[in-house]
Amino acid sequence: MLRGSKVGLRARHEDDVPVLQAELYDDVVNTSRADGRPWRPVPPGVPGGKFVVDPTDQDNLPFSVVDLESGELVGAATLWGIDTHHRCAHVGLGLLPSARGKGYGTDVVAVLCHYGFVVRGLHRLQVETLPDNVGMLRSAERNGFVREGVLRSSAWVLGEFMDEVVLGLLADEWKQGARG
Repeated sequence: MLRGSKVGLRARHEDDVPVLQAELYDDVVNTSRADGRPWRPVPPGVPGGKFVVDPTDQDNLPFSVVDLESGELVGAATLWGIDTHHRCAHVGLGLLPSARGKGYGTDVVAVLCHYGFVVRGLHRLQVETLPDNVGMLRSAERNGFVREGVLRSSAWVLGEFMDEVVLGLLADEWKQGARG
């Protein structure tokens, strides 16, 4: 398990899938805002479901997020789109509604940065999020991510095009921030 100050990131357990599906995926608005693909009804445990792990997929690494004190499942995190040639990846996370606003997101991003930069030897991590996703923007910026730009009208979300904010962090910037 990877440990932060509040959360642990561990392998996805089979019994995590129905909880994550019910609390995150089945919330059509949340999923439509967080995922670039259109929402579709998926029964729990179906191969290819959003939270079902494909052990052969080396480009997308899903974790379950647990509270370190209680061991309770509080969300999901992913290092996705891993590019081993360019040594970069994207950061994603989703917290259960009951876990939001408690500082877990900032800790999850910190642990994913450690994993990406130290364990995987990546050079760059990136976040894309909607401009009104204040929680994700704060979590990324508190970990040293810099707003690099806006992709104008690039996301189709619930019947309208929305901008996406792109944030990036380089390994050297992260190392300097971790020291200071």
